Amino acid sequence: NDIKAMPLYPPIFQPERFTPGDYGDEIVMISRIEPHKRQELAILAMIHVRTGVKLRLVGRASSPEHGAAIRALIQENGLERRVIFDDAWVTEEDKARYLSGCLATAYLPKDEDSYGYPSLEAGHSEKAVITTTDSGGVLELVQDSVNGFITEPAPEALAQAFDILFRDRLSARKMGKANLERMADMKIGWDHVIERLTAPYPAAAS
Repeated sequence: NDIKAMPLYPPIFQPERFTPGDYGDEIVMISRIEPHKRQELAILAMIHVRTGVKLRLVGRASSPEHGAAIRALIQENGLERRVIFDDAWVTEEDKARYLSGCLATAYLPKDEDSYGYPSLEAGHSEKAVITTTDSGGVLELVQDSVNGFITEPAPEALAQAFDILFRDRLSARKMGKANLERMADMKIGWDHVIERLTAPYPAAAS
């Protein structure tokens, strides 16, 4: 309709719940466990890692069959000690705890229209986000090698990003802090949303 508009990025609820902690051994993926979220891609990446990095999948499977398929993929590749699958509803307290102590997070959906709340929760926890070139809206948030990694949607490419962060905790820490700064630069906060929504029409459209 030829109307200028400014995107308003929705912030998360009570961001103060998420705080930075240590940078451990785990890449954490927190979301619904379903095909388009591509947890399988991260599992396959673990076949190719060369470090002691681990992967934790947190969330309830969309169906018993899909949950069974995830468990089978882990077992078929001998990854039981390196891939943890928490197939259950995650509490807000557990989510904050996982993000506080993880090495980084991964968010790998197929062409999704949002950046995903887990990416913002990671930012408030000062953790980097690993994503892929075809993941959609999260690419508006992640800047490659600045506040995370953007890789090809291939297991080998993801494995390389996992290993880089495991070997270089200083880079993991710097990227995590940059992720928090990135959200500030994008004005992802309720103060900005309220200001824009209550502004007079010409100002809101400028």
